[in-house]
Amino acid sequence: MFRFLHAADTHIDSPLVGLDAYEGAPVAALRGATRRAFENLVALAVDEAVDFLLIAGDLYDGDWRDFSTGLFFTAQMARLHQAGIPVYVIAGNHDAASVLTRRLDLPENVHFFSTRTAETLEVDGLPVAVHGRGFPNRRVPENLALEYPQPLPGRFNIGLLHTSLAGAPGHATYAPCQLKDLTGKGYGYWALGHVHQPQVLARDPWVIFPGNLQGRHVRETGPRGCRLVTVDDALEVVSADHRSLDVVRWARLVVDLTGVQDQDAALARIGDALASALEEADGRLLAARLVLAGNTPLHGALARSLPHWRAQCQARAQIVGGERIWIEELEPTTAPVYDLDALAARDDLTRILLEGLDASLGGAPETPPEVRELLGVLPPEIRDDLEATLDAARRPALLAEVRALLLEALSHSGGEP
Repeated sequence: MFRFLHAADTHIDSPLVGLDAYEGAPVAALRGATRRAFENLVALAVDEAVDFLLIAGDLYDGDWRDFSTGLFFTAQMARLHQAGIPVYVIAGNHDAASVLTRRLDLPENVHFFSTRTAETLEVDGLPVAVHGRGFPNRRVPENLALEYPQPLPGRFNIGLLHTSLAGAPGHATYAPCQLKDLTGKGYGYWALGHVHQPQVLARDPWVIFPGNLQGRHVRETGPRGCRLVTVDDALEVVSADHRSLDVVRWARLVVDLTGVQDQDAALARIGDALASALEEADGRLLAARLVLAGNTPLHGALARSLPHWRAQCQARAQIVGGERIWIEELEPTTAPVYDLDALAARDDLTRILLEGLDASLGGAPETPPEVRELLGVLPPEIRDDLEATLDAARRPALLAEVRALLLEALSHSGGEP
């Protein structure tokens, strides 16, 4: 039996652009997060006494700004060398051969694959063959998997590949291929990189994106880390367990304020959501985007006083978690709550408009003529929006939008069209 770690997209020293624009942002913690996550990877390899480590591309985030990035990596590889752990690395689009202009000598346990052709490296003392090829340039439009060598008999064959597969949301297309190109190769495990969302694509054979070690923004939420893979004496994968290595946990928290009447009650719900997310972060810094949703009487207050609400939410975060929580952004998506009876009682015009739209929502084939006539007495800026929508308003969803626009206009006009 043997075990190995599969990591990818470490993006050491990745710059987190724009942090200075966020008041109160924990800049030092966030900017050092990729290094600390990589240190966690090395510590896990040593603690678990794994037999080898695979890194499936994008070790770096691009050309080094100075030699400190390379020296950091060299120091971490020296730790693994002392522990007798070999490391196998391919270049991805961010650290392609054409991208990196600086080089440093590395310990002899570190093996980078060729960027000119796919090659096979055997792990000393183990029945393991690792097949891989790095990126020669940032753009690689061809299917690299097709040129990977045939599996070696009597070996556990691993494919180390940086690829977008057939395409992934939010990721550019690099070394595209089909899943069948991988599963039909005869390898026992495909160690992929490039897609930052952790996912298991197949189990016979195993095809895995481990995700990146550290989420870098709010689109990279949830646990981030690597895979600890165990292979038995029959050269079959026993397990491929996720191990979290991130030091900052990103979360997008949707807080439903439906029916909430006052600020204290809203902040209580926000505090509960933050407390739950902080517990799931398991001691890490929580970087959270709060999305306030639902129909609530607080909608208007949120729209008018968003800076006040941001400050209140950050204050609640400090109460819940002290410096362990940072509110990255407050995103209001709430909708107003209207007293329809009160609006209808204002005057006959308002009542007829609401009744006509409600009838249309209930299944009438088209907007009643009296509604179109009465729209003519609304202010031009409101009428133009409504008439543009009414041209196609036979569909219930569009009529609902018309109704919402009308209610918004009436609530601000005092009921006098």
